[in-house]
Amino acid sequence: MHSIGIVLFNPEIPPNTGNIIRLCSNTGCSLHLIKPMGFNLNEKSLRRAGMDYVKDVKISIYENIFDFLNKDLFRRYFIVTKYGKEAYTNIKYFKNDCFIFGSESKGIPKPILNEFENSKKISIPMIQGSRSLNLSNSVSIVVYEALRQNKFQFL
Repeated sequence: MHSIGIVLFNPEIPPNTGNIIRLCSNTGCSLHLIKPMGFNLNEKSLRRAGMDYVKDVKISIYENIFDFLNKDLFRRYFIVTKYGKEAYTNIKYFKNDCFIFGSESKGIPKPILNEFENSKKISIPMIQGSRSLNLSNSVSIVVYEALRQNKFQFL
């Protein structure tokens, strides 16, 4: 059982994933990467951002979203998307919840979003006309809200 799961669907920018690895190391979250990725895990910029934290993080890599879903690792799945109808702060989170984030340039494609029809789609509020937040910032915002709600007992 995981404290919180973070899924990156087709991550493209190595420093973002490196920063998320560092976040996972400091929060006990597991990291799940869905191929294709825009880099390999040995890339210098990923190592620089993730520093030596990578050794402390459980990182799993999947060929596609269905490979990940078939593992049935988490109790609930939350899709973090600007199309989410509910703010991330309006949900009560629990241990073994999972947050799924799309790629930096494309987000999560509609056909994949449709695979999660029973999952809650949540968003991080932004001013009107905003396109997106940085991926690693978005992950941090949502993870720390889940931890805060649970008085940081997952740490």
